[in-house]
Amino acid sequence: MIYIETNSTNPYFNLATELYIVTKKPELIEKNTVFMLWRTEPTLMVGKYQNVFEEIDVEYAKAQGIHILRRMSGGGTVFTDLGGYQYSFIRKSDNAEADKINFSEYMQLIKSALNNLGANACVTGRNDITLAGKKISGNAQYKQNGATVHHGTLLFSTDIEQMVRATTVDPNKIISKSIKSVRERVTNISEHLNYEIAPEEFKARVVNSIMGESYDSHELTQADISGINEIAHEFMSWEFVFGKSPKFSIINTGYFAGGKLTASLNVENGHISSLALTGDFFAVDLDSLINALIGCKYEYEAVLERLQAHENAIYRISSEELAKAIMGVE
Repeated sequence: MIYIETNSTNPYFNLATELYIVTKKPELIEKNTVFMLWRTEPTLMVGKYQNVFEEIDVEYAKAQGIHILRRMSGGGTVFTDLGGYQYSFIRKSDNAEADKINFSEYMQLIKSALNNLGANACVTGRNDITLAGKKISGNAQYKQNGATVHHGTLLFSTDIEQMVRATTVDPNKIISKSIKSVRERVTNISEHLNYEIAPEEFKARVVNSIMGESYDSHELTQADISGINEIAHEFMSWEFVFGKSPKFSIINTGYFAGGKLTASLNVENGHISSLALTGDFFAVDLDSLINALIGCKYEYEAVLERLQAHENAIYRISSEELAKAIMGVE
């Protein structure tokens, strides 16, 4: 195997490194498996086939400075921060795995590394690694350019409360109960070691366990970094993160001084494709207001900007209140 250190906590750069290796540096995986172990600033990673708006609290994430990105792989949403690590195994697909998903081999490597640290890890379910029956790792995989990219999470000392808050979409849910529920299902690796260890030392030991005491590595060149940044820039785009969300319908209701208002809308490719506003409010030229929102990005700032041109369209309901009602935010 060959180890690559990205020297970055930027989630877009780290995930872009995987795709860069597959598409621009295939010689690295011609005869070897590339292994990477990295961590990120607080980040929400949604699966390739997921609807961002249904999986995370977008406005909360933005307010907290949490990155939002879409993976190239399927599976569910994961929250990562500097208290956790992500691992990547990248190799040329052989005939046996070219057209199928197979997690077992890679998960066993991580399990063994954790066991070597004194954590009694187990591989369970379709894509999880657990400690004492609680999840500490989820795994996902995708195929690209004749290669297999397998990546997963390692909860070491992740902020569970932040994880729950960022992935609790319904504002009516009681966060404290959600945290309790998640804590019953997930745990941090650091809580199951009989010794204290810093995250950096944990990383070094996992790398040595996977790679051995002496191993080959590839240092990213300036040309590599430039190529990776090009891919990362695409990963950061609104179109890639939000525009790839599948078509969905949503109904949100708000209660204001001007009356009750219910927004029923369809969202396609991250844009409002149809909208109906109903309730006991009073309005002037409601059709013009609705037409102004058709084709608008389904995000608070974009909706508010268009509504401000119709500030007095609905009696005693401000543009800010209406934008929040349409977006379902408090």
